[in-house]
Amino acid sequence: MRTAIDTNAISALWSVGPLVAKISARLAAAHRVGGLTIAAPVYSELLAYPGATAERLDEFLASTGILADFPMNEAVWREAGHRFARYAARRRASRAGTPKRLLADFIIGAHALLRADCLLTLDTGRFARDFPDLKIITAIGESL
Repeated sequence: MRTAIDTNAISALWSVGPLVAKISARLAAAHRVGGLTIAAPVYSELLAYPGATAERLDEFLASTGILADFPMNEAVWREAGHRFARYAARRRASRAGTPKRLLADFIIGAHALLRADCLLTLDTGRFARDFPDLKIITAIGESL
């Protein structure tokens, strides 16, 4: 079973806080049952973490066995676009205004849906609505 990891899970892991042990345990469990991956936008977002450098990030990924999936295929981009378009139409129809979510979230969700078996994220609500067919794992929720 291949697990895709959202930016917020790794950011929380790097932070001092109550979720570090739980996220570490989730990653260890996911690693035991299959591969770990991040989408290219996750890599890019992690570079914005305070004090992050490409060298530190690459070292972290290598030491944890997480593979960055840079060459995502056309299907991921199309799936992300279709789901983002549905979200944008739903938001406009509800008169909530212009879309507020970033396209990167849809790319991360589409990548997890098409290139992995589940997504480890701390933001389950964000993905549950637009990716109801994606298995979502949280730091405190269901087990692998």
